[in-house]
Amino acid sequence: MRFDGWIAGIGTASGVRVVLGHWPRSPWGPFSDVMVEGADGHRLLLAPTDETADFVAGTYVFDEVRVVSVEVRITDRRHWFVTAPPLHLRFSTGRRNLPGLALRAVPGRLATRPGWIALWDRPARLLLGARTHGSVRTGRHQWYGARDLHPVASATVTRKGENLGALAPVEPPVRFGAGSTPRHPCLVRVTTTVSVEQGRSTTGVAS
Repeated sequence: MRFDGWIAGIGTASGVRVVLGHWPRSPWGPFSDVMVEGADGHRLLLAPTDETADFVAGTYVFDEVRVVSVEVRITDRRHWFVTAPPLHLRFSTGRRNLPGLALRAVPGRLATRPGWIALWDRPARLLLGARTHGSVRTGRHQWYGARDLHPVASATVTRKGENLGALAPVEPPVRFGAGSTPRHPCLVRVTTTVSVEQGRSTTGVAS
C-alpha cells in the first residue's frame, strides 16, 4: 500500500511534538492525519475517517484515537495551515538545504525502492535521528522513500486556543512507530510504502 505526499515533524517549547502526514495520493484518495505526543508521553492520533484512523492505528501505536475533520491549506508552496480540532498548526518552510539537495538528486524510481531505502537506514539514524524503514505492529512494515527536504523556519501550534510555545527540536523523539522524524523540524517529501501481511486487516497509515 503506497502513500505519496509530505511528512512534517515539529517540536515546541512546551514539549508537545506534532507530526503531520499530508497525502494527496493514497489507497483512499487525498487525506491528512496528525499525530501528537505530549510532554507527558500521551500519544494522540487525529484522522479524518474511521477507515484512515483504523489503518494508521493498526500500523503505529497511540494512547488515544479521534476522528475529526483534518484540513490542510498551502499557500506559495511554503506556508502551511492545518486545522485538526483541538489542534491548529501553521508553519513556513525555508530554502532547501544540503540534505534536501542530496535527496532531490536521487531518481524517483530508485528513491522509493525498499532495497535502496534500507541501505540508507543507518546513515539516516546517525545524521538525522530518523529511520528509513521499520515495523511496530505485527505483520506490517513501512519504508519511507524521502524525495526532498525543507527545514521548518517558523511554526505556531495551539491546542484549545493555548499557544504551545516556540518552535523547538523534536525532542525527545516521538514514539508512534519504529523511529522518529528528524530532530530538526522539517518538511519531507516522501513516498511511504506499507506491507500488510496477507489475511490481516488492511485498515490504516501513514505518517
